[in-house]
Amino acid sequence: MYTRGIRGATTVVSNTEADIVNETSKLLKEIVQKNSLDPEAICSVWITLTKDLDAAFPAKSIRELQGWELVPLMCSQEVPVKGSLEKCIRFMIHVNTDKTQKEMVHVYLNGAKALRPDLAESSNT
Repeated sequence: MYTRGIRGATTVVSNTEADIVNETSKLLKEIVQKNSLDPEAICSVWITLTKDLDAAFPAKSIRELQGWELVPLMCSQEVPVKGSLEKCIRFMIHVNTDKTQKEMVHVYLNGAKALRPDLAESSNT
């Protein structure tokens, strides 16, 4: 068994609790579905937000999901690089799996597809 990283990102329309919570949940559910994940196999989830998002903690919405109560979650602010994508939420999910690195499906939604068009294409299949 290996520990693998699964990346994901999405954007929100506005800096509201509802947008942050909804897009966080949507991104997590998409990653879980595409990778057939069980929360028991998750080592941790690192979540970053751009500096323009401060209306909610994305980790709070994940902790409220069935089976995710004990998964270690951490939020932080993304490095504020000039000209970078705004209103963006990024995930790095560390998972224990027998799958190869190539088998991990990274998910990019909404405006975040521009971050990694090569991976966004494969996540839409």
